[in-house]
Amino acid sequence: MREVVAEFERPVLLFSGGKDSIVMLRLAQKAFYPARIPFPVMHVDTGHNFDEVLEFRDRRVSELGIQLIVASVEEAIENGSVVAPRDGTRNRIQTPVLLEALEKHAFTAIFGGARRDEDKARAKERIFSFRDEFGQWDPKNQRPELWNLFNGRIGSGESIRVFPLSNWTELDIWHYIREEGIDLPSIYFAHDRECFERDGMLYAVHEHKQPRPGEEVSTVRVRYRTVGDASLTAAVVSDADTVEKVIEEIATTRVTERGATRGDDKFSEAAMEDRKREGYF
Repeated sequence: MREVVAEFERPVLLFSGGKDSIVMLRLAQKAFYPARIPFPVMHVDTGHNFDEVLEFRDRRVSELGIQLIVASVEEAIENGSVVAPRDGTRNRIQTPVLLEALEKHAFTAIFGGARRDEDKARAKERIFSFRDEFGQWDPKNQRPELWNLFNGRIGSGESIRVFPLSNWTELDIWHYIREEGIDLPSIYFAHDRECFERDGMLYAVHEHKQPRPGEEVSTVRVRYRTVGDASLTAAVVSDADTVEKVIEEIATTRVTERGATRGDDKFSEAAMEDRKREGYF
């Protein structure tokens, strides 16, 4: 993070209020202490978020006294720059909103919380990931990172995506949360919620995720391993209501959090890589 701030004119950190971006914000806080974090944070807001996560996002940004930039998918739909999919979900139309916001603010380095253990496409990506003037990623044209040396050279309009947590695992994230005593949205811990099953996943009843005829709704004790668009993010049955219990639970699982709970990765085998080529994180 210090290297990025020293090398790039306009860095920004993507902050959604999810656990990975919360950990990144904590790392930034420590990297520049006792000074304030020297860059803004940005959230690409689909308008379909969980209320607990948005409340946490706003509170954390206020506590740290840093600038929050919100790139709104809802506004993009209203002004006609993107078209909402027929199924009502919005994760797949985040990319043009993100790219427009990055261009508008002329950010040259963008911190993201992606980890290689989450998805095959993310496992291909470097810590310093070069993006062309259109914000696109070419998995066959990446720069070597031998001995932790990073090539940050960019031309006009180009940028670098930076993934400080690339080599962390979900278990690493939770160990760090415990070690640092980091606060998280309550949604990450076991609680009772009205849910229904669809395509083998357990979705909460939400204004943007309603059961279809024949889908039975029941109260289930669940928690979320990852949080994103409420219309596509599923919960897992769990009694883990403390950090220690979450760590115990994750230590025995063999499915990544995205694989277990993110419906947006189920559209095709290469869904994540296709979106990353277009500019997604």
